[in-house]
Amino acid sequence: MRVGNAAAGQLQLDTYGELLQTAWLFCAAGSRLDPDIALRLAETADFICTAWRQPDAGIWEVRSAPEHFTQSKMMCWIALDRALDLARRELIPGRHSARWRRERQAIAEFIDDRCFSPHVNSYVRSADGNALDAGLLLGLLHRYRPPDDPRMRGTVAAIQRTLQDGPYVNRYLRPDGLPGSEGAFLACSFWLAEAMALSGRVNEATHLMDQLVALANDVGLYSEEVDPTSGVFLGNLPQGLTHLALISAACAIGEAAR
Repeated sequence: MRVGNAAAGQLQLDTYGELLQTAWLFCAAGSRLDPDIALRLAETADFICTAWRQPDAGIWEVRSAPEHFTQSKMMCWIALDRALDLARRELIPGRHSARWRRERQAIAEFIDDRCFSPHVNSYVRSADGNALDAGLLLGLLHRYRPPDDPRMRGTVAAIQRTLQDGPYVNRYLRPDGLPGSEGAFLACSFWLAEAMALSGRVNEATHLMDQLVALANDVGLYSEEVDPTSGVFLGNLPQGLTHLALISAACAIGEAAR
């Protein structure tokens, strides 16, 4: 976001993980990076080595005070992990790889020491807290830890207990600095379906996916949110993030079923 939205002035660390993940997938598909882009990606990894220690507004662009959001830290780990792999294959400059490796380990130690709650057996929304956030599912989808990892399994279970209501999943249940209430966030429901599929719970993932597919409007589109009581769509329509999450979940379920 650059103009016209308060997010223009925010720090959102998760976006750098998405950027490096995208580049990594691009190269995994057999493509090569332009030298200038490769240099910029390496510089992004250098930036993360310092920036990950800062609190940020997180994936949801909260208007409350910045926090050490767990999902943001996970995506910083993803950024450095993907940068290291790209450098190993000589697809981006790797002269700072040793630093990237050290900081990747430091991020993992921060997450596992301060962002996991034994009390709820789950990663939590932000460091030293106990609240849940559906964005944590992205840590599993991007493989911060493997799907069969006990902490990831515990996180999925805790999100289901706390944030799921039928096919609907709330982003979180904490104040965020914005007035009013919101509906369930549809992308989160598809993330949950994908997480189930990746964890080997194919029948449950398929059942949830069937429920979600039935929520589409008459031309097969989805909004950003939905009112769980009335089923009325809320927010942006159509919402690209929702449809991307649908496609990714469908692919994961299909692959798991095979």
